[in-house]
Amino acid sequence: MKTNYASNINKGYTYSFLSWFGITSLWVMYLQTRGLTLVEIGLCESIFHIASFLFEVPSGVLADRLTYKFDLVIGRLAAILSAAIILFGQTFWMFALGFVISALSYNMQSGTMEALLYDSLVKDKATKRYPKVISHIDVIIEFADTLGVVIAGFLVHWHFELTYVIGIVVGVMGLITVLFFKEPVIKKRAVEKPTSVKSIVVNSYKTMKGNHQLRNLMLFDALYATVCTSYFYYFQTLMENDHFSGWMISALMVVSALVNIIGIQLTPTIQKKFSKRELIIALSVSLACLLMLTWLAWLPLLIAMFLISQLLPSFIDPIFSSYYNEMISSEERATLLSVASVLFSAAMIFMFPLLGWLIQINGFSFGFGLVGCVLAVVLIAMRRSFASPK
Repeated sequence: MKTNYASNINKGYTYSFLSWFGITSLWVMYLQTRGLTLVEIGLCESIFHIASFLFEVPSGVLADRLTYKFDLVIGRLAAILSAAIILFGQTFWMFALGFVISALSYNMQSGTMEALLYDSLVKDKATKRYPKVISHIDVIIEFADTLGVVIAGFLVHWHFELTYVIGIVVGVMGLITVLFFKEPVIKKRAVEKPTSVKSIVVNSYKTMKGNHQLRNLMLFDALYATVCTSYFYYFQTLMENDHFSGWMISALMVVSALVNIIGIQLTPTIQKKFSKRELIIALSVSLACLLMLTWLAWLPLLIAMFLISQLLPSFIDPIFSSYYNEMISSEERATLLSVASVLFSAAMIFMFPLLGWLIQINGFSFGFGLVGCVLAVVLIAMRRSFASPK
């Protein structure tokens, strides 16, 4: 009897919803209610990125040698264990362990589901459907993440720990979904020598050393993304300290998601009207100015800045992606993606706890106001790097 691998597609949609359900997205606020300082919260995020980097190579090797289902099972078990540790944890080190295991769950599923679905389509000779399938998954992930954080908003002041209980339940449901996948057996190619952490670092260094403009753009890209990501997470501390109601938090998250979707839809139109150099400079100056305005500590402005911090990356990401494609050969693009990921992780490792310390000693407005000043200085120093690539 012929196996119908097409059934994996709908199961993949279900798994994507369950694995990206954003019920624990308000983790900064949660850890704050559990007694962690902002510095400790920042260190938890740093530990996550360090662990994720260290797991990147081993998880890739396992993906090459084991089945897709096994990878996904390990990923869901790690997600469940991580949620349980953070739910019952009492000390910083317990929470840190939860973040290490969370990084493992992220690495084990990263790219695995996409590969499983593609190989399923290969078996059914229907690979032309793959772009449409991935498009549907992206929409499902966006919806699942938004729905989860909206529900979490309502639970903030009413049994906040239920978010992690729900996270465990959803993790179990995701695990059960994995068990129903039909493993697509594709003839394996000759196994290449696995990439080592050392080779990733060496390739990153070589890539940036040979092209100063590319290096500066990648460093700035990592800095920009780190600032926007940090604002999103640390804004949760402001909502906690200013006693935002559950419905206010949920409403703000819904508006944030809508703003992000609008930004994604407008990006192609905006890119046609302005050069990449003009857009990068305009968006960067806007971010720096708005961050410096946080010195005013005016709540409506801070809320607007929160929404803008989600909007700007939707403009910046495709612009930098286009820049990179123009500046490097296709053979180097895979390396570039690794370099960009490493730089962002490195920026988060150092900047996130530093920002937590600044906010802890002088407040939210001071911390991000100072970041705005630093970003303005960086823009002036790197203005030549934004010239159009030759």
